[in-house]
Amino acid sequence: MTVWRRALILLCCVLDCVECSSSSLLLQRNKYNNSFRLTRSTRTRVQQLQRKYVSTENLLPHFEDRSRQLRDLPSLSTDFNGWLNLTEFERLHAALLDMQAYWTTLEWKRQQIEKEEKEQRGKRASGTTLPRSIGHIQLDLRDLMSQVSSQMSYKNSSWTKPTFPTTPPNPQTRSKTVWDSRVEGYIVLRDLDLYLTKLARDFLFLRSSRRRPHLPGLMLT
Repeated sequence: MTVWRRALILLCCVLDCVECSSSSLLLQRNKYNNSFRLTRSTRTRVQQLQRKYVSTENLLPHFEDRSRQLRDLPSLSTDFNGWLNLTEFERLHAALLDMQAYWTTLEWKRQQIEKEEKEQRGKRASGTTLPRSIGHIQLDLRDLMSQVSSQMSYKNSSWTKPTFPTTPPNPQTRSKTVWDSRVEGYIVLRDLDLYLTKLARDFLFLRSSRRRPHLPGLMLT
């Protein structure tokens, strides 16, 4: 009788632990689901702005120059095996740094377009809506960064949420001509589109890795 009572108490304790762990894992899976959905909707917004940018800045409809890169942007190539060997916290931290780099580059480009439009205000009735559209994408990126930072805090309680920049630093790449400026804007949107595709895949992988914990068997003797 005593053995069965102890076994029953042990079983209740195990079930309580599993229930708490399952609830925690479910919460994390839901967070990754939210991040995946926001990443996908942000990518759609970027693609729409990319088409609008090509039209507004008089770039060719099928303009493409893969040889042009911006040094301020993160690399799009990924060592997937190396990424798999990272901890979940390290993966989230890498994503946070990449998104900060894109946000900063977008801010630089947004301010540059506003300045150019202000200088040409006498030649056109009003400015374009490009700066406003870029600002909307920046808001989405800020929301994504906040979600990732929150997930990092869950993984490491000592993690302190960073203060996101409000002004961009001087970029390493400077526009020499108006055409260079237009092409740079296209490159930023092109690479951000590709990066968000990769980020959405990463969130799906992180979500799928949050499996229900195994319930160990009990030896009743």
